[in-house]
Amino acid sequence: MRKKNGAPRRPDSNVSKTKPRWILAACIAITAAALLMALVWTNFMRAPSNRIVGLILKTEQNPFFVTMKSAAIDAARTRNIQLLTAAGRYDGDTQAQIDAIESMVKAGAKTLLITPNGSAINDAIRKARGEGVMVLALDGATNPPDVVDGLLATNNYEAGFMIGQYAKARFSNKRPQIAMIGTDAHAVGVARHNGFLAGLGLPGASPALASLATPPEVVCVGNSLGDRARGQAAMAQCLRSAPDINLVYTINEPTAAGVHEALESAGNANDAMIVSIDGGCPGVRDVGAGIIAATAQQYPAMMAVYGLDAADTYARTGRKVTGNTDTGVNLITEKREPGDKSMTVAWGLANCWGG
Repeated sequence: MRKKNGAPRRPDSNVSKTKPRWILAACIAITAAALLMALVWTNFMRAPSNRIVGLILKTEQNPFFVTMKSAAIDAARTRNIQLLTAAGRYDGDTQAQIDAIESMVKAGAKTLLITPNGSAINDAIRKARGEGVMVLALDGATNPPDVVDGLLATNNYEAGFMIGQYAKARFSNKRPQIAMIGTDAHAVGVARHNGFLAGLGLPGASPALASLATPPEVVCVGNSLGDRARGQAAMAQCLRSAPDINLVYTINEPTAAGVHEALESAGNANDAMIVSIDGGCPGVRDVGAGIIAATAQQYPAMMAVYGLDAADTYARTGRKVTGNTDTGVNLITEKREPGDKSMTVAWGLANCWGG
């Protein structure tokens, strides 16, 4: 027997109190066998070094990214991949993402999946790729896009186009007075904004445009940063400058909920139609309640699963994913227009995320 610090115990002078040597030998043998079994089990459970993957999120304050993380954990488990995770403290926290990139590469990650918070992370990504790490952006493109090997995301221009076409059919010959709430200069915001305007049939909003289009029909632009309270404040400001707004585009459904509150407070709840993008469960329920006319549903879990599939392929074959991979989008509404390919609220609730 040994003390906890590993030093041999001093033999007792009274031999009659000492355990027989065969018992001691048996104990040592059993202990050694148990340690060997534990070591083998640990090595069996540990993923090979080329199957370490890092997932770096914008933030964990958004149910979209929480869903993505949960799906990634499940996908990693079934593919024998060791998953490292990190997130910014807030949307736009680039330093936390830079730190995560560097620490995960040091930990042996061979694939990094990242929802980029801004171009400040570009140098860290380039350095990681220079060391043989495959880096894939999820949800939104980097600026420029070729900073990473590939992008796994909703086609955000198509998502915007989809709700724009729906609004165009609903408005028929009525001239829209549009508020665009929640837009910014980020690639996702630009794509959704311009796609929506193109779906409405307004000129100057091509997929190649890197800035926000503002045709005459757009009477107000506000930035919610995807936040409900900011969306309410932005819409309230728009109503003060343009009280005749009859159509509101929102970058996501929390923003749409805030916009609805502002319209209610102003007594305009029935005067303006709201369309949105996301497909989270609360947002789909808002479609069912008539708060949002239609939303374009995207699938964060699929982004994570595609990312882990790409990591698995890279580990097995050395082949990297490149280019853009569309992870899907569907229009959700209860008021279908002729020719649209929408899904019902019931279908949307069966496929939504975020509780």
